[in-house]
Amino acid sequence: MVALGQMEHEIKRERVLDSIDKRRKNGKNLGGRPRRITNSQIRSANRLIEAGEPTGQVARDFGMSRASFYRRARALGLMPDQPRDETATGDSVS
Repeated sequence: MVALGQMEHEIKRERVLDSIDKRRKNGKNLGGRPRRITNSQIRSANRLIEAGEPTGQVARDFGMSRASFYRRARALGLMPDQPRDETATGDSVS
């Protein structure tokens, strides 16, 4: 019985992966949670921050956390990625 269940599970998994591949190839939606904040809103927020507004305040005004803003801005290429070694250590050399 266990072997039969495992085989059935593998068949289902293959079907799901095939379906996902077909949807990606056709450019169709894969589902998931829709975004509340659009990419153009992230760009607008970035312009406000570059103009001198505090990041936390701008993010709150747009209805998101500061961390979410930074993550989305990096994904859009608005902010440079920092190497993990520099951010993880916390050592600063003056």
